Amino acid sequence: MKLLNILSLAAVAVSQYTNPVIYQDLADIDIIRVDDTFYYSASTMHYSPGAPVLKSYNLVDWEFIGHSVPRLDFGERYNLPSDQSAYVKGIWASGLQYRKSNGLFYWYGCISGGSKTYVYTATDPAGEWTLAGSLNKCYYDLGVLVDDNDTMYLAYGAYTIGVAQLSDDGLSVVRGQSVWEDTSFYLEGSRFYQIDGRYYIWLTHPANEQHVLRADNPWGPYTQHTILQSISSPIPYSGVPHQGGIVDTPNGDWYYMGFLDAYPAGRLPVLAPLRWEDGWPYLVTDSNGGWGREYPMPNIQTDKSVNPVGPFTENFQNGMNVEFEWNHNPDNSAWSTGSDGLTLNTASVTNNFYQARNTLTHRILGPKSSATWRLNVGDMVSGDVAGAVIIRDESAYIGVTKDNSGSVSLVFVNNLILQEQNGSWQTTSEGNTVATETQGLGDIASGNSDIWLRVTADVTPTFGGSSTNSAVFEWSTDGQSFNQLGPVFSVHNRWEFFMAFRYGVFNFAKQQLGGSVLVKEFDLQLA
Repeated sequence: MKLLNILSLAAVAVSQYTNPVIYQDLADIDIIRVDDTFYYSASTMHYSPGAPVLKSYNLVDWEFIGHSVPRLDFGERYNLPSDQSAYVKGIWASGLQYRKSNGLFYWYGCISGGSKTYVYTATDPAGEWTLAGSLNKCYYDLGVLVDDNDTMYLAYGAYTIGVAQLSDDGLSVVRGQSVWEDTSFYLEGSRFYQIDGRYYIWLTHPANEQHVLRADNPWGPYTQHTILQSISSPIPYSGVPHQGGIVDTPNGDWYYMGFLDAYPAGRLPVLAPLRWEDGWPYLVTDSNGGWGREYPMPNIQTDKSVNPVGPFTENFQNGMNVEFEWNHNPDNSAWSTGSDGLTLNTASVTNNFYQARNTLTHRILGPKSSATWRLNVGDMVSGDVAGAVIIRDESAYIGVTKDNSGSVSLVFVNNLILQEQNGSWQTTSEGNTVATETQGLGDIASGNSDIWLRVTADVTPTFGGSSTNSAVFEWSTDGQSFNQLGPVFSVHNRWEFFMAFRYGVFNFAKQQLGGSVLVKEFDLQLA
């Protein structure tokens, strides 16, 4: 193991990076390196496809490349039937790993509320992932290890941390036992490593401590070492960095990528170097003993690059960008992409926005950004509602409605509310229409002109304090001059829904199926 040269951190760096390394909601991080490429996996809960995969060559610039779980095939509620939903269920902390001996990438995950751990595999993480099998137990908050002998293991659990040895194909368990138990001190979020012959289980005490267990073999006995406790955050009004995982660079330096609670922006990834002493990792802190806002760029020599997460424009003419995810599984018969853009046919007849299928979402880019959707609504039918939304447990949208005469109105609807009841999230308010515009929309109703709908959201972290965050909803008939519709929408900073606010576009029917809208463009920009 190469020890990180601490002196180099004090020297004048050619360049630095700033935390968060990605200003988007990407929590429960697992991070691995395969040769010169780093891969990153995150939680997505009820969004589909699930478990996004990102890649990087320098640990700082990241690009979305795919999803490990193409569809949430874990029960009917993930399809949003009229009387069921899976909000805040689905994919929580899961594990990503690569096995050199067979060239396969593995994703393991226990689905929230389930009794199995699913296994997906791929030869290329940016390509097709397939369900390889399942383990007949929920291995909670698991980490995956392929050790130097090519043996596969899982570390998992809460309070009691267990280790399971997998079969040669990785699809069953051949041995399992508890290796650490403390009924008074909660630990979870396992990541499992073999480093210089020793075994390490990386664990979090949510949401303000990080610890590691070490042993000379996977079964223990393990001893414990504290990585951090309630240190200062690199971002004002956010929580303590924790959970996540560690990874080494090709030249032997080590880094820890955790996340911090930074609502309403969500759970944001932050990166810090590690040093090693007597076989234990230590966090390299800033001059105040906290997680640094800035550090020198990792010393990685590469001529490869990615298209980093950030502002972009999408016209859907070449398919669906992998940064998008649907609210629950989509009805694939009701959407398509082509030379004109994205067609969204109505897929649900409902008055409940949260039960409407085929809402397409994108993470909000912090700290403040705008999402503009260009729509053609000429093929809507009576009773349809289509528009742009900011979606979470409290949501609001600007939309177009069509009445029986064929006329359209612009509406601003807020007070769309989900609340947790008896272990599931249920709609408790279907929303209030608080602003309407009807003038000058004739060409939009006929489809002779497009309409641009924009949501601008300020998600600057205010976690732990009073939220001052807001979102503004606007519309335009030319894509240049925008008019606000309705009041400013208050964006709360509570954590309980876990997943952060997102931008979205939707089209659902209140009377009958048969209508459609054409999404010609999505434009995400910093504001």
